[in-house]
Amino acid sequence: MDTTNLLGLKRNPNVADMRPGDTVRVSVRVVEGDRTRTQVLQGVVQRMSGKGAAANFTVRNVFQGIGVERTFLFHSPRLEKVEMLRRGRVRRARLYYLRERRGKAARIREKTTPKPNKSDTPSEASGAQE
Repeated sequence: MDTTNLLGLKRNPNVADMRPGDTVRVSVRVVEGDRTRTQVLQGVVQRMSGKGAAANFTVRNVFQGIGVERTFLFHSPRLEKVEMLRRGRVRRARLYYLRERRGKAARIREKTTPKPNKSDTPSEASGAQE
């Protein structure tokens, strides 16, 4: 029997589909004493691991020259939403090499989708319907 069925895990609709290398904005509910607030972390998805209830992802960003990495559980009730900002083009599943990179060397190329050419799409004005 699958643990996902036992626990009744459902996909959080506020979590975007993501992969390592993507730039995301994560909103997390933080409890401080009797107050709760939303903390936002924007960074690069460094890794994704686990399955089922243990599935998690790590986001890395640089704040005031110091690298900050936080790991989040996909099925955590404290995870409010994950917004996709940029798709990254990487060739690794674990981006640990970003820890040694600084400045422009730590950039990740953006994944672009090719736009269809106007000549590839059939036009009704060409009159080639015979």
